[in-house]
Amino acid sequence: MILKRILRVYLIVGKTFGKWISPIITGILILFLRIIVFGGRILDHLIFPRIRKPLKGPIVIVGNPRSGTTFLHRFLINSGFGVGSQLWQMVYPSVTIQKMIKPFLPIMEYISPARHHSTEAHQTSLTSIETDDVSLLFRFFDGFFLYGFFLSFDEEDLFDWVDPKIRDTSNRDFDWFESMWNRNLISNKGDRYIGKLFSLSGNLPAFLDRFPDAKILYMIRDPLSVIPSGLSLVTGVLDKKFGFWSLNENIRKRFIDRLYNALIELLNRFHDDWVQGRIDKDKVLIVQFDTMMFNFESLMEEIMNFTGVDSTDELRNNIKSTAENQRRYKSNHTYNLEKFGLTEEKIRKDCENIYHTFLD
Repeated sequence: MILKRILRVYLIVGKTFGKWISPIITGILILFLRIIVFGGRILDHLIFPRIRKPLKGPIVIVGNPRSGTTFLHRFLINSGFGVGSQLWQMVYPSVTIQKMIKPFLPIMEYISPARHHSTEAHQTSLTSIETDDVSLLFRFFDGFFLYGFFLSFDEEDLFDWVDPKIRDTSNRDFDWFESMWNRNLISNKGDRYIGKLFSLSGNLPAFLDRFPDAKILYMIRDPLSVIPSGLSLVTGVLDKKFGFWSLNENIRKRFIDRLYNALIELLNRFHDDWVQGRIDKDKVLIVQFDTMMFNFESLMEEIMNFTGVDSTDELRNNIKSTAENQRRYKSNHTYNLEKFGLTEEKIRKDCENIYHTFLD
């Protein structure tokens, strides 16, 4: 199946962007990387037996891209709630290899794919804390990142390839997360893992079955902001790398329509699981974006109680200063609905249930 995905993406990149040689070179480099990582992971089992222990009590932040998940994820980790994964640790998911290459990270930044990211929307680097979803792309060449950045360009809509209702890869993915998270607990000298997985919006019941002691922070933001901002993030990255806005208009429209539908589907799947009782609500805390921006101190009090994290003077001071910054914060990331062929009425109609349950 992975060969099928590789071939399909190769044809997509070639037909859409006219890139036929560079993907082959990239593929050879990735193959070499995978061989190195495979060897390192074998050594991990010999040197670090802790990686075989069951993962306990992870905190996982879930929600559509651009709903405040990155800010909350990084704040919790930087404030000592637990540890997460830096981008380079997901590229090299082996404790042994991480210890070997860490001194060379400044040099590696120059060839990092993170340089193609739209910094106005999401500042990133090899050493920044990032969403764990991207690790599925690195490990299996699969997942929502593959769909959002490549498969959506295909003439055929390939959402079924990443839809857990159609093709359920939960066991494979959750095994991988546990393996990677345990390794990064060792590398980062932590006892509790804090992850971020926007894809769980469509598959949270299965995750809670696998990790029943997990604590979920579900971020919700007005779809009128989160949907166009998410589209702007992805198209900004693609424009920087491939010149997205210079592509044929029909290709752009087809891509945007599919990505829009996928983002709406993630919102509605979580909603349906929530209202139909498939999610244990005692394990999930709903976090409103506006509360995070304008009432951060009370939100953090709620999160500390929910996750069982004790307050300290240092943490309280950090929360207070962050709350003041939040109230003054204004993003430089600009976008508009018309650019993506959307209207306020369409988004409100497609997200009617979201407004009714979480935002009204």
